[in-house]
Amino acid sequence: MDTAYISALSALAGSAIGAMASFATTWLTQRHQDHADRLSKEASRRERLFGEYIEQASKIYGDALAQDHLDDPAKLVPIYATLNKLRLFATPRTIAAAEAVLDRLLGTYSLPRDELKEAAQDKDAHDILREFVQSCRAELMG
Repeated sequence: MDTAYISALSALAGSAIGAMASFATTWLTQRHQDHADRLSKEASRRERLFGEYIEQASKIYGDALAQDHLDDPAKLVPIYATLNKLRLFATPRTIAAAEAVLDRLLGTYSLPRDELKEAAQDKDAHDILREFVQSCRAELMG
């Protein structure tokens, strides 16, 4: 075989290998960026849902403290909807904490006013979102 052919084939083979390496690197980089973007969007969605749940629960809790009974069950529809959205994306620990918040909200509506006055002395008793927020933070961190 002529040395000119060997040189030409070597150059073509080297060029092909370089092109394949460049393609593989670009593909892997793009795949990694897509994965990072997807994780970022998912974290943003969870963060938005967590905030929405906290806001709704706070409003309902304020209403429950001011009322002696649940006068309009439609007030609970948004928080139930948000809870079910959380069930799509959140971890079981966060969902359980959200359900516990909802149970506390419903329980607050049925508490007699004198028990609420006694509970007012204990500031931790009013922090019904603490476990939920801690679970959300842990989920977002990691």
